[in-house]
Amino acid sequence: MEHILAQIVNNPATHAKWLNTLSMMENSGARKIKNCEHPIFVNEIILKHAAEEARHAYYLKKQIQKIEVGACPTYESQYLLAPAFSYYYLDVLDVKVCKYLKTKYGYTNDKLKYAAYLLVTYAIEVRADELYPIYQNVLTACKNSVNVKSIIAEEENHLLEMRAQLRVFSPDWEQMCADTCAMEKELFMDWYSELGKEIMGN
Repeated sequence: MEHILAQIVNNPATHAKWLNTLSMMENSGARKIKNCEHPIFVNEIILKHAAEEARHAYYLKKQIQKIEVGACPTYESQYLLAPAFSYYYLDVLDVKVCKYLKTKYGYTNDKLKYAAYLLVTYAIEVRADELYPIYQNVLTACKNSVNVKSIIAEEENHLLEMRAQLRVFSPDWEQMCADTCAMEKELFMDWYSELGKEIMGN
């Protein structure tokens, strides 16, 4: 991962697209959390999490200006890396997790939506907890002015919060998490493979 990230960071146009891709995916996460909310029984943690994911999307978008003012103005495919995979990453994971929860645990309706929110968010936080520190290490090594330290701190806290919610939600939470992370890993490897092809082709 470090090798590809170093190539990304050392190419300003590619780096801008990388930040925009991360921003788009964080924004997708914020929208998905809002879509999973119960209209009445919504707690403070969900509101906080949605707000922070949206803030991450904005923060990453603002970091692009350190590279090139006006670069990557939208989330259109020409401004993203591996757009076909990046656009649908969360949606595909959500569909897989919902199918798993229906089949294995018989969840439906609001319970299904809430369980999917917990598990999909957990898996994404696990991934973020791995990805962002590697990215920050590359930024530091390259003496780049972009930084994601504030995001790292918040993602670590999110992960703790998700674990706490999952423990309360189900006695099977550890198995659910393991199964969901296995699904996410497959998607990540496909995304990473596509990213590598795109970067190496530049």
